[in-house]
Amino acid sequence: MKNLATAITTKFTAAPGGVHNSFYTDIGGRFYRGRAPARTQYPYAVYLLPISDVPEKTFTEDYENVLIQFSLFSDSSSSSEVEDMFTYLKSLYDECSLTITGSTLIWMKRGNATLADEEHTTPSGTTKVWAYHIEYEILTSAD
Repeated sequence: MKNLATAITTKFTAAPGGVHNSFYTDIGGRFYRGRAPARTQYPYAVYLLPISDVPEKTFTEDYENVLIQFSLFSDSSSSSEVEDMFTYLKSLYDECSLTITGSTLIWMKRGNATLADEEHTTPSGTTKVWAYHIEYEILTSAD
């Protein structure tokens, strides 16, 4: 999983020609594995890896079928900001290519996506936020 997490983060932080992708720019580079640090400024994103990890085999090949979840958060009064974040996330990761040390990416397919109105507890109280939770299925084969 470490190599896959590195590939996900590398894709996010890539800046060909010194220019970051729209997802990176939109969330100000605030992208975390598992959870965001306390007092992280909105908007931000986290990813959970793995949600599940199922080995698959054929007669000649071994595969890993991994489910990852991206969660996008905005404290904006409307859902517009988090919906833009979702658009940029899709642009970056839908059917993308990833360089994963020790594995070959077969596919990265988006699955379920859920928009929610949530409350987050902060040191200064409770904050209403918009959240988008998006799952991707990642199939890899061992090199």
